[in-house]
Amino acid sequence: MKKTIAISIGDLNGVGIEIALKAHTEVVKLCKPLYCINSYMLHQACELLDITPPSDFERVEVAGSFNIKEGCVDADAGRYSYDSFLSAIKLCETKKADAVVTLPIHKEAWMLCGLKYKGHTDLLRDYFKKDAIMMLGCERLFVALYTEHIPLREVASHITKEELLRFFLDLNRAIPDKQFGVLGLNPHAGDNGVLGDEERVIGAAIEEANNSIGKEAFVGALVPDTAFTPHGRERFSHFVAMYHDQGLAPLKALYFDESINVSLNLPIIRTSVDHGTAFDIAYQGKASTLSYMNAIKSALNFTT
Repeated sequence: MKKTIAISIGDLNGVGIEIALKAHTEVVKLCKPLYCINSYMLHQACELLDITPPSDFERVEVAGSFNIKEGCVDADAGRYSYDSFLSAIKLCETKKADAVVTLPIHKEAWMLCGLKYKGHTDLLRDYFKKDAIMMLGCERLFVALYTEHIPLREVASHITKEELLRFFLDLNRAIPDKQFGVLGLNPHAGDNGVLGDEERVIGAAIEEANNSIGKEAFVGALVPDTAFTPHGRERFSHFVAMYHDQGLAPLKALYFDESINVSLNLPIIRTSVDHGTAFDIAYQGKASTLSYMNAIKSALNFTT
């Protein structure tokens, strides 16, 4: 029997709805998708795309109506994407869906409509009162982020043994069969304290985590500028980055179109495309479905 996937439709001023419609015939071969959008908003989007909604496009009603403004940051679109996401979460909580796949939101649109969250993962943390872990990548390379959407100047203050240890243990519980290469914070991984001493804290947390787990689940701290070389990726397929761009700049340079986002350490499965709303090509028929299809496949893999 096919798994049911709740699809959070994302910001309707962007490319999400185009991707969902374009990929629908392939998605229904893999699972039963439930799209969190009402008839009015779906038909408005289809008119802009000059297409007819598929007859088997099964929806879960999400209240609300507004005029889609292609490529614009808009509070109404932000609120609707939030409501769509909450609907998808509740479908999983009530066992009407096996996983959630999210299409892209716009963080500024969420801010404009008064939401306090910086994105999907922040909302999931608050909703489930759990330390959700953001991991991005594809079959050949995954990167888990220790810190995410915080200013770079604040990263070093978050590197404490206690917080790192909890992160490592949670990550291992979520993915127990993978070994992670852990990046240092500083250039040259600190050069034994010459360029910073955060690596000593990272190393101490790794040692305690591995002792608790009973195997070498984490290795580091690795020199960041060589970790993603071909040799580094032969050694590890999974990494932990200390901050957002440290992990995602090389990942997106290597595998931009195919990467996904997965939220770990939660009571539900949630995967997502690893790209934004792409306002510059919204409703132009140019959006790629590759990341979305990989997010669907990964959600199904995590539910088995």
